[in-house]
Amino acid sequence: MAHILIVDDSTTQKNAIARILANHGHEVISTDNGADGVAMALEELPDLIIMDVVMPDMNGFQATRKITRNKFTEHIPIILVSTKSQETDRLWGERQGARGYMVKPVEETKLIDTVAQLLADS
Repeated sequence: MAHILIVDDSTTQKNAIARILANHGHEVISTDNGADGVAMALEELPDLIIMDVVMPDMNGFQATRKITRNKFTEHIPIILVSTKSQETDRLWGERQGARGYMVKPVEETKLIDTVAQLLADS
């Protein structure tokens, strides 16, 4: 199906999301920080990125902005996934270029539906 990059500093969260995606036929690659996520996006050109927000050094908002402002990666849809549940967080994520925002822990059906919709739109 799709080649999806997960960027999350929590191994538990990363593995849970990867398992959901793999169970639905997606190929998953991952990294644990924003800077590496930006580099992998450029190198791998995944079909979609699932990005944590709260990470050390470069957070998910900053990494999303770098990816969506780069002519080589601007087409890649990004779903931000975070424990931050305020409406202002979602709006700020959209301003950085994210096309989806989910609060952890993610619900499998909602994740798969959002992934399918964004892949169909891109």
